Amino acid sequence: MRNNTSFRLFLILCIAPAAILFTIFMAIPTFNVFRMSLYERGAYTPDELFVGLGNFEVLFGDVKFISSMQNTILLIVFVTIFTFFFALIFAAILTREKIRGQNFFRVVFYIPNILSVVVIAGIFSAVYRPENGMLNSTLSMLSGQTVQILWKDQPMVIVSIIIAMVWQAIGYYMVMYMASMSAVPESIYESAGIDGASRTTQFFSITIPLIWANIRTTLTFFIISTINMAFMFVKAMVAKGMADVGLSFMYNQKDAGLYGYSMAAGVVIFVFSFLLSAAVNLVTKRDILEM
Repeated sequence: MRNNTSFRLFLILCIAPAAILFTIFMAIPTFNVFRMSLYERGAYTPDELFVGLGNFEVLFGDVKFISSMQNTILLIVFVTIFTFFFALIFAAILTREKIRGQNFFRVVFYIPNILSVVVIAGIFSAVYRPENGMLNSTLSMLSGQTVQILWKDQPMVIVSIIIAMVWQAIGYYMVMYMASMSAVPESIYESAGIDGASRTTQFFSITIPLIWANIRTTLTFFIISTINMAFMFVKAMVAKGMADVGLSFMYNQKDAGLYGYSMAAGVVIFVFSFLLSAAVNLVTKRDILEM
């Protein structure tokens, strides 16, 4: 009896710090966001006026908010597609092909992930410079005439953010997929090769199914992180008002003193993230193949 009591006390002491921190820094602030979305309140005043769903009614009629969510969806779709496509391809090449300097390429691809968003924004701001940036200079050399595309202005600003976000994320997911691909026994590929399967067929019929659990997990994680990273890239790279995403819209409303309104935007983004993650999990659900 005494041993059981001691064991339970030990478990409580182990769980309590994490539970307390989660409650203070996650549960209570999240609850407060939902509560404040029902009130009209300035950012620097304690006065509150209960408006119910009034903030949400105004929000869904706000053209700027709708545009910011459209930009968010565009970034989620295109950044996810390009990142996972290149990460899988590069991981397969560096795992299965005999390439000299494989470790060097692994490090080079992973370096962007350890750089801060501010550093990446500085790098791409130089690349996108209209007058003498590397991108316009390369296009000018290839076309034989002067090219001065305004990459950080409309309508190219979203394309510029997509390129920067994909460049930053590829290495991280490539390393994760390389770890999964390395666990696939070479004998399976050898058997498939004897049966006449090409490298491409082996990739889609063997590699992808066997690492599908990892792909599914990283896909859900990436969608959530893209929503957060999009805000950071917009704040660091783009001039204010040139392009907004959901979180930057919320942030701007807070700066304008519309605290309750910004919390309503936060609730919509939270629900959107949750529903999107659930939908992705449902769509990508399949039987896990074992080696």
